[in-house]
Amino acid sequence: MSVHEDDKAPLEDHLGELRDRLIRCFVAVIIGFFIAFFFKEKLFEILTAPLIKVMGDGQKMIFTGLPEAFFTYLKVSLLAGIILAVPVLFYEFWMFVSPGLYRNEKKFIIPVVLLSIICFMVGSAFGYFIVFPYGFQFFLGFSSDTIQAMPSMKEYLSFSSKMLLAFGFVFELPLIITFMARMGMVTVPFLKKNRKYAILIFFVGSALITPPDVVTQIMMAIPLMFLFEVSILGAKIFGKKNDDEDEKDDEDEKDDEDENDDEDEKDAEDEKDAEDEKDGEDEKDDDNGKDNLKDG
Repeated sequence: MSVHEDDKAPLEDHLGELRDRLIRCFVAVIIGFFIAFFFKEKLFEILTAPLIKVMGDGQKMIFTGLPEAFFTYLKVSLLAGIILAVPVLFYEFWMFVSPGLYRNEKKFIIPVVLLSIICFMVGSAFGYFIVFPYGFQFFLGFSSDTIQAMPSMKEYLSFSSKMLLAFGFVFELPLIITFMARMGMVTVPFLKKNRKYAILIFFVGSALITPPDVVTQIMMAIPLMFLFEVSILGAKIFGKKNDDEDEKDDEDEKDDEDENDDEDEKDAEDEKDAEDEKDGEDEKDDDNGKDNLKDG
């Protein structure tokens, strides 16, 4: 077999493994989808609860197209199915990438994945329980005797899912910056020095992500400012601590190497002394033998 064929075989093995794991992920999502579809009305009711609470009595959501309600329930079931399949998705991802990681890298993967899930859930919960009620109340405040809000199922699902995803991702900021600090990509002085630019980016980004109103923009920008300070604290603690630990580990490793070298040198000297002593005894025995022959 040629060298080219030897290189091609591992690549085909990796592609085959990737295909099998993607199939298992797809099956897990499909199973979660069918399970969630049996509770589609309840799931959509939970999703629309913040809006229903601020709507007036007698107001209901509508659907403007005949298949709109059906497809909306399908999308809700699919999102819930993906959430149910998250453990399988992360497991398959971990089993695929773990063979290519070093031991010191593997010990950080699981904590990072768990923390990222927690941060995402906290961010989505913040958007659902805090931002949604005030934001919907602000939007519905434009209703009057001649204007009535009639939100549709399709529009609400699109709006709420984007907002929940946005708040979930922005709450990953401390984890991302802490990781970057540990990798040496950013430093604490750099973060403090550029704090004012970060605040400007937060407000501009919030204006682009959220609807065009000041309320939701501020309700996203303020948590980002707080998360940025948490990120600086995380970078200060973990980044500096890990640097010190790496330096200490290098010193310990160097001390161990020096100690091993000293032991090897000592063993060599002992072995040399033993050989010299043996040679001296052999020479002495030879001299004694010569003396005995001479006396004889």
